[in-house]
Amino acid sequence: MSDIKITVIDREDVSHELDAPTDMNMNVMEVCKAYELPVEGTCGGMALCSTCHCYIQSDHDLPEASEDEEDMLDQAFFVEDNSRLGCQLRITDAIDGLVVKLAPVGN
Repeated sequence: MSDIKITVIDREDVSHELDAPTDMNMNVMEVCKAYELPVEGTCGGMALCSTCHCYIQSDHDLPEASEDEEDMLDQAFFVEDNSRLGCQLRITDAIDGLVVKLAPVGN
């Protein structure tokens, strides 16, 4: 089993360093939920909602957002240039050290 570290900054600006396994086909949203951070993931990781919206704070070369992810972000609140859906960010060795900040919840 191989773990990487990711840092998640919650909506209260508290930083959480999380161990994330690379061998379980998980994504950032699922890791946040496993650590009981306030990420809903209402759609179960299908890019059909934006309850796992986050901002990429580190300089990682991430895969391009899919058309489905882009469409969902177009409907989300508080979208920035560095916005991504946590459910679409797979836990791999390439994102070791990733830093994300949870986006505010829209109304």
